[in-house]
Amino acid sequence: MVFLNKILCNLSKSAEKPILQEVGENQLKTVTSFQLLTWINEARKKIKLAGLLPGNRCVLLGNNSSHWVAINLAIMAEGGIVVPLYPRQASSELISMMRDCSPTLLCCADESFSESLTSSLDTPPKILRFSEIFTISSKLEDQSFNNPDSLSNSKQKITERTNDENNFTQDRVVTIIYTSGTSGEPKGVMLSDSNINFMLQRTTVRLEELMENVVKTGDDRVFHYLPFCFAGSWILLLTCLYRNNCLMLSTDLNQLAQELSVSRPHYLLNVPALLERIQTRVSNKIQEQGGIGYMIFRHGKSAWIRQQNNKWQLWDPIWLLLGRSLVFSKIKKKLGPNLRALICGSAPLLKETQLFFEMIGIPVLQVYGLTETTAICTMDNVNHTVAGRVGPAISGIEMVLSSDQEILVRGPNVFPGYWNRQEATDEVLQNGWFHTGDQGEIDKDGNWKIVGRVKNIIITTSGHNISPEPLERKLEAVLPQSEQVFVVGNSQKYLSVIVTGQLNRELVEQGLKKINQELPHYQQLIKYHLTEEPFSIENGLLAANGKVRRSAVENYYQSEIKALYDEN
Repeated sequence: MVFLNKILCNLSKSAEKPILQEVGENQLKTVTSFQLLTWINEARKKIKLAGLLPGNRCVLLGNNSSHWVAINLAIMAEGGIVVPLYPRQASSELISMMRDCSPTLLCCADESFSESLTSSLDTPPKILRFSEIFTISSKLEDQSFNNPDSLSNSKQKITERTNDENNFTQDRVVTIIYTSGTSGEPKGVMLSDSNINFMLQRTTVRLEELMENVVKTGDDRVFHYLPFCFAGSWILLLTCLYRNNCLMLSTDLNQLAQELSVSRPHYLLNVPALLERIQTRVSNKIQEQGGIGYMIFRHGKSAWIRQQNNKWQLWDPIWLLLGRSLVFSKIKKKLGPNLRALICGSAPLLKETQLFFEMIGIPVLQVYGLTETTAICTMDNVNHTVAGRVGPAISGIEMVLSSDQEILVRGPNVFPGYWNRQEATDEVLQNGWFHTGDQGEIDKDGNWKIVGRVKNIIITTSGHNISPEPLERKLEAVLPQSEQVFVVGNSQKYLSVIVTGQLNRELVEQGLKKINQELPHYQQLIKYHLTEEPFSIENGLLAANGKVRRSAVENYYQSEIKALYDEN
């Protein structure tokens, strides 16, 4: 494995270099390359003794941590296939995934959790707990760092083992990452060595473009809070190690704002929901404070929007100047004084939100891709973003539209297939092209826009084909108090919507009136059902990555949806 050879060589050549930092309690807990190598080698011994053979699946279950990183690399170094799973996923779904991939070994951070998961399996895997794996290595680490001669000898042994045992050349399956299951049962996506080698080269180039001409000392400051078990997060982790760049890890999502102030990153990977919440929180706080600050913010924002639409008014340059110098710059400084950009993927981002961050001086670089495409198909151009679009296709791949506007992808990033699911593989891989299931558009400059999911198309009795996602995003934009918005109406005369969150009927009706006046009659949302209960992982309406499970929502609200269409 070329990428793993490079990562392990990086670690062995710069042993004293900080390579991971866990953020917590207003400080950074540093892990050096030597410490990480020590943990990797100790983990390799333990998983080998536990019976892991090349090609065996090893489930990795735990929250982000330096130990998680070490075990992840150790599994691959021993020739195993790492299967990262999400601890917050429903137990029934985790059990289903393990039945599917038949792991030999389960490496688990939570001791009680691991036994409850494996007890119902026909052939339970051997369980290795993180605390068992790293007991000895922690002692070795302490002895080595207290004794310079011991440190030198340990580095030499680890380097020799790395060079002798990790001369990987054959392309093979490296990981199985399970899809979110938004459109059915989760499937195990196999990613190969060549998939990952290709992608790490592309991400490296783009991040170096992002940091070009930035005055800094040492590494890029990269902060990360999303679970490593998702493809995009896993690729970011490997990219940092591939570039020999330190990565700062969140340890408590409830303290995210505090952790950001400690880490002061240049960039970080995000999901749209967080950016949209930040936008709403900032706007509401300024409005609550009122006074001249709010007046400048409001007029400056209006001027900025008119500038984007080429509709300048007489006083707009002055309001924009005041906004930038007195309000926008202060918001940026508070969010992150070093922020070069926010990287965003996993779902469509509201155009309004992208423009908001651009207005305050923080560009949002969108990324589009699926687990099946090694997380990435497109990446925004660092120097030229188009709000509402996800950038051009990355170099080395092809993207086209089918006759029904489905995005098709071909290239070294496309996965070899689903684990144990040949029929599902044949359905999406046809004549060398991967059928993404996403509807798209492309502009004259090659920038892509994701419209919605092909399978989510609603066909009303009038024969109109309607993508629900754009309508949902429009209503969410005018109802920031809502948790979720979900459009229904397949085989019905008109569209309706389910709205969740702490808001009243008057607000919902005002929001519907506002967007309906801008929509053609067949896209207007006629009725609604309001509920305080949000979609969540716990009630089965959200997948582990936060995406809505549409079929599950329709089943859950079956009687409420029926009532929306019952004749009066």
